[in-house]
Amino acid sequence: MASSVGVVRETFPGERRVAITPRQCEVLRKQGLEVLFESSAGIEAGYPDDLYAARGARFATREEVFGAADIVAQVRCLGANPHAGRADLNLLRTGQQLVGFGEPLTALAECADIARREVSFFALELMPRITRAQSMDALSSMATISGYKSVLLGASLLPKMFPLLMTAAGTVTPAKVFVLGAGVAGLQAAATAKRLGAIVSAYDVRPAVKEQVESVGAKFVTLNVDSASSQDKGGYAKAMDEAFYSRQRELMTEVLREQDVVITTAAVPGKKSPILITREMVDAMCAGSVIVDIAAERGGNCEVTQPGETIRHGGVTIAGPVNLPATVPYHASQMLGANITSFIKLLAPKGTVSIDIEDEIVRETLVTHRGKIIHSRVAELVAQSSPERSVNA
Repeated sequence: MASSVGVVRETFPGERRVAITPRQCEVLRKQGLEVLFESSAGIEAGYPDDLYAARGARFATREEVFGAADIVAQVRCLGANPHAGRADLNLLRTGQQLVGFGEPLTALAECADIARREVSFFALELMPRITRAQSMDALSSMATISGYKSVLLGASLLPKMFPLLMTAAGTVTPAKVFVLGAGVAGLQAAATAKRLGAIVSAYDVRPAVKEQVESVGAKFVTLNVDSASSQDKGGYAKAMDEAFYSRQRELMTEVLREQDVVITTAAVPGKKSPILITREMVDAMCAGSVIVDIAAERGGNCEVTQPGETIRHGGVTIAGPVNLPATVPYHASQMLGANITSFIKLLAPKGTVSIDIEDEIVRETLVTHRGKIIHSRVAELVAQSSPERSVNA
């Protein structure tokens, strides 16, 4: 019997994305999967119901979607929507598959709650960085949008223009943009700032990314710090000790004095964002300069960042945007939906759900299964934080 995929309206405040777009609805149906869709779930992203109807989706109430779907696709599952998402907990049923973002390395109580519902929860944040999983890499897709939007935000807050302009009133010198962190978001930010005409430089604790920085037209800034062990096996930046960050901040202060816009992107999976710019470093920056801290959701890379707010500190403007992908919901949904669709095709290769634990992609993303937390790292974190709450193998 063919399996079904359910898509529901997002309930997290300000979340405008949808997990599956009409085009991907058609792809899933060609895979042999029925698509159940909560009415108006795609409106905020720019996808009205009639587009889904034209692609064969069957509409149902939220309760009906949860009650009938074998796979439920959400942008934000319970862990990434801890308050409003709790209303869906009792709608989940034994043997169901849940796919989406869920903050599994920090939302430990929520993971345990999902396990008790005997639901198989696949967290997109845990997608392995292997070639076969590239089409499913939702974190990279969303980071691309965050990097792009951070530059537009910085440009709108800066009391200058980005490009070099020769005018009758004289020459307008180009703005200087400095990107901290050269992951997917940082590289996209550097590329976008370069296209807008800025002079762009970037820094990352991983010296190996120098070539990538230069490939988008930015200059790689080298600081005299020991960064040999700064990258984990997955290619992500590792958390370093305080002595490392202290030396890094000391050297970076001089770089920051020269910048118009600073975009910080440094994040460590499952941990608080490292403080890279202290209050004293902000004080040393030129009046009128701007910091866009897109690591704000994890506390921020700037000491004075206030998540979700844009503030002034002395003469410097500091923006702490959260959930930037939701501000570009049409294309964010298109990209995320493609990632989720590729993953669902892996889970149901012949139109019927078949969980293959031996598959690395399945194994690394599967957090809960058959009433237990089976992901070793998550289970360990749950046991450490609250042994009495542990639900593991």
